[in-house]
Amino acid sequence: MDKSFHSVRKQFVKSVLRESQVDKDPLLQLELWLTDAINSECPEPTAMVLSTAGIDLKPSSRVVLMKDLDVQGITFFTNYESRKGQQLRDNPHASLVFFWPRLERQVRIEGTVSKVTEEESDAYFASRPEASQISAIISPQSREIPSREWLEKRWQSAVGSKQSAVETHIYVSVGSRQLAAGSRPSNWGGYRLVPDYFEFWQGRAERLHDRLIYQPDESGWRIFRLAP
Repeated sequence: MDKSFHSVRKQFVKSVLRESQVDKDPLLQLELWLTDAINSECPEPTAMVLSTAGIDLKPSSRVVLMKDLDVQGITFFTNYESRKGQQLRDNPHASLVFFWPRLERQVRIEGTVSKVTEEESDAYFASRPEASQISAIISPQSREIPSREWLEKRWQSAVGSKQSAVETHIYVSVGSRQLAAGSRPSNWGGYRLVPDYFEFWQGRAERLHDRLIYQPDESGWRIFRLAP
């Protein structure tokens, strides 16, 4: 094992986080920090780590992109038959993590996940570039495939390349013409996480980081501080 990893560290000195500075509504505070990340040109500012666990309770994490934030919660889109889709079907509890190293900030969120309406999924799918629509249709997400070439052939066939009669039938059946009109496959759509826990983390010098927690109570949200 390379012991040089032990020496990888930095001081966090860019900002502070005080109770008097934050919004009483954690979703509005998240929106403020997301706006800061976008304005600061942080790479992939809406990227978040989604952690789920199925009936076996083994956690699984991956990065997804937040596509909506409103009073209802935080929305992302994916294949319902993917591993995360299957885990969310069996266990709707999940967590999210945003991390913006440039701002020395992190947000942890926990809550319950459910599918958005079909109308919301249809509207977002129609707004995607046609190439992204095609990828969503031809990819059997999270399933074993024979090769990269197999996947590329499916994609090329869907966008009009001449393939075998069998392959052509597959893609006509999903409707390449419908794709151009934004037709969404039934196994693809949105999820919304309704939060019941937030942690806003601001890096501080000497590892004395700021950690502010939001938890719901009878008056709305209770805000308190954790030791770093």
